[in-house]
Formats: sequence, C-alpha cells, structure tokens
Amino acid sequence: MLIEVEKTKSALQFLANPEKAAFYPKFFKTGKGEYGEHDIFIGVTVPEQRKVAKEFWNKIALRELSELLTSEVHEHRLTALLILVMKFEKTNNAAEKMQIVEFYLNHKNFINNWDLVDTSCYKILGRYCFENEDSSILFALADEEVLWSKRIAIVSTMYFIKKGEFEVTKSLSLKNMHYPHDLMHKANGWLLREMGKVNEQELVDFLKTHYKTMPRTALRYAIEKLDEELRQDFLRGKI
Repeated sequence: MLIEVEKTKSALQFLANPEKAAFYPKFFKTGKGEYGEHDIFIGVTVPEQRKVAKEFWNKIALRELSELLTSEVHEHRLTALLILVMKFEKTNNAAEKMQIVEFYLNHKNFINNWDLVDTSCYKILGRYCFENEDSSILFALADEEVLWSKRIAIVSTMYFIKKGEFEVTKSLSLKNMHYPHDLMHKANGWLLREMGKVNEQELVDFLKTHYKTMPRTALRYAIEKLDEELRQDFLRGKI
C-alpha cells in the first residue's frame, strides 16, 4: 500500500544526515549543466538504504513502488531500485520477473545517475537477458541517444561476465566506445576490466585489436589490473 511507501520515506528521512546531504550533490555532479542537475539528496548512506529496503521490500506492491522511484529525492529512487532488485531475486515466477523488467524499463528515465544504474541494472536486466538467452533489450537500450540507457546496456553485461560469457560485453563496448561522455568511457573500460579479471586472455586479445582507437580513459580502466609491463606496453602503443 502507499502507506508503506510513506513509511519508507519516513524511515529514510529519519536517517538523513545534513552533512552528507551537503556533500552528495558535489559528488554526484548536480551543478548546472552537469549530469546530475536537479537531483536532490537528503544524506542517507547506501548501507542504511539497504537496511530500509530489506525492511520494506515485501510490503510494497510493484505498482506502488512507482511512487518511490519517480521521487525527486535521490535516496528514494535508489532505495526503490534496491527493493526492485530484492523482488526480482526472491521470485522464481517467470511472469513476475517479466513484470519487474517491464517496470524497470518503463521507469528508466528516473534511473538517471551512475549509482542508480550500476546498483540495479545487471541484477535485473542483465540476469533476465542472460537467463532468457536474449540480449535484444540491451542492444535496444544501447541504440538510444540517452547516456543512462547506454550505461544501463553495458553495465548489465556484468551478469554475463560473471557467468563466463563475454561476447555481449565486447559488442556493446564497441557499439558506444566513442560516445562522448566520460561516464561511458569509464563504464566501457570498467566492464572490459571485469572481463579480464575472469579471463585475461579475452581482454588482451580484444585490446590488441582495438586499444589504439579507444578513448584513453576507457583504455586506462580496462588495463588497470594487468601486469605492469603489459599495461605500460598498451599505454605506449608498443603492442
């Protein structure tokens, strides 16, 4: 019921910290023209939000969660996504999983900062696409001219990587490798690095083909965990 949504908001407000509320807008780039412009923070840490989500996840119906996920308050939206992840992970019903995926996609305009994306997408969309052997949702998101849709697409492949599947990650990283925003350069490099942590040779082979044309930030992220000599060879273009 919506009363549970209001209880969730009250629980978050009780945990609000004015000092953190003053710091977070700078950290999440809410200044004029920045990617988080207009976002509002009340100053609740992620571990505290997880505790609130754990308390309320099974008390709030999916249709009522929209009230929380469309809030202008950042912590409301993140807590809503944490609840959504719990709902997805705790059901074995295929129809319910599909409903959660549709809910996520219908609210993607409110999943509009990197932490909101990174905390939720691979656990819902990534898992759903992997288990259904259909990554078309991710490729459709990657085609949208919206930074957050593109980031959702590539970060969702984290689930594929954890399962030892790398082709979707490689394809999507190339698809938006030269998208101008550095949050995409970082995301592409990060996911490639995660691929390398599971299978270093896959990463090295990929980089040998593409590293000279990759944005420098993406390359630096991708090679961060490699042997120092190999890392320097990539940076100096000696491979």
